[in-house]
Amino acid sequence: MNYRLAIFDLDGTILDTLEDLADAVNYGLRTMGYPERSIDEVRRFVGNGVAKLMQRAVPAGTSEGDCAKALDAFKEFYAVHCEDKTGPYPGIHALLKDLREAGCRTAVVSNKIDSAVQVLIRNQFPDCFDYALGEVPECRRKPAPDMCEKVLMELGVEKKDAVYIGDSDVDLETAANSGLDCIGVAWGFRGTEFLKAHGAEFVAETTEDIKKRILE
Repeated sequence: MNYRLAIFDLDGTILDTLEDLADAVNYGLRTMGYPERSIDEVRRFVGNGVAKLMQRAVPAGTSEGDCAKALDAFKEFYAVHCEDKTGPYPGIHALLKDLREAGCRTAVVSNKIDSAVQVLIRNQFPDCFDYALGEVPECRRKPAPDMCEKVLMELGVEKKDAVYIGDSDVDLETAANSGLDCIGVAWGFRGTEFLKAHGAEFVAETTEDIKKRILE
């Protein structure tokens, strides 16, 4: 086994959350009377937390106060509707099962609000992760290393024994800033070509590729 711990990003890596995120973004925009955004636009905006997501979604020149109101509406909607259209990507459950049975521990690190992370992990992946962490006040968001470092500390794993898995440039930067090896995933919000253009050394086309990279 090459790694004792696999740290996964959430949105676009293990869960397809895009439609629910887009619905919440557009609810926030409608609340303020702003034009709505397409799925592809929201796909490009995701990755740096919900505050940045809404900053990117509102019209250029929107005041900080009005952006905050749109964000509040987003949070209100998403808290209720975060699982309407969300589900695991194919093969993720089997991958997690195989990793854990082989003795590899698993964790999630996400820029999503921590309360939403805990709900989604509890409902979508019961008993699949040793630790899950979303955006909390005491940790800087990815791509800062804080969240990964907290997971390593909580689980007592050294950096050399952990790998970070994600679908975006933010994830590549997170792994680099944290001193971790990285596996990109082709099925997420960015795609293989994008990841390789941003320096990804290895991109998994299937969950089996992740399994082999970690266990063999």
